[in-house]
Amino acid sequence: MPKTHPLQQVYRRLFTTYGPQHWWPAKNRFEVMVGAILTQNTAWTNVESAIANLKAAHCLTPRAIISLSKAKLAKHLTPSGYFNVKAQRLHNYCQWYLEHGEYRKLAKLDTNTLRHALLSVNGVGPETADDILLYAFARPVFVIDAYARRLLSRYGLIQGDEGYETLRHYCETNLKTGSIDDVQLFNEYHALIVIHAKRACRKKPLCENCCLNHKCSYNTVV
Repeated sequence: MPKTHPLQQVYRRLFTTYGPQHWWPAKNRFEVMVGAILTQNTAWTNVESAIANLKAAHCLTPRAIISLSKAKLAKHLTPSGYFNVKAQRLHNYCQWYLEHGEYRKLAKLDTNTLRHALLSVNGVGPETADDILLYAFARPVFVIDAYARRLLSRYGLIQGDEGYETLRHYCETNLKTGSIDDVQLFNEYHALIVIHAKRACRKKPLCENCCLNHKCSYNTVV
């Protein structure tokens, strides 16, 4: 019987500890896309405030967003930080999204083609593209963020300085089953890593709160 990969063992322990996370916290696919762009370099609570501003102004659609002046859009996005930069990025994305037929047409593309298309948008990097692919388009891609890099390096599964694509390939290769359930697995895994990073595996770790400390080489619990 094949041995269970450590990545799978980590997932099972996190899931047992925290349970299902029901991510992404959004009302619809487009809201997921907006959140993925705005969450760069800020806390999710700030993103929620910015999205609430767009909703209050009845501007949470791609057409409404590109109809706003950059200054007005930036004002709505102020809580998310770097609001002028994010206003430009969100405008770029919405324009591209409309030009390419929105979800109906983009959903017909295979995952690799869609990923390359997302990465062609100015301001959309690999993590943002994969957030959109996983949570808005339900594609089996593993999101590598700072939390995942921190946890997996502390647990001794990676060095921590590998490139994004190397880590994504490592996680997908060792977790994929080739079934539609991979989407749900990657969805839950990413969400579980985030909550674990906030509750235990912080920059200054709270190892006494960690459900993985029994096998973690970074463990500071005596």
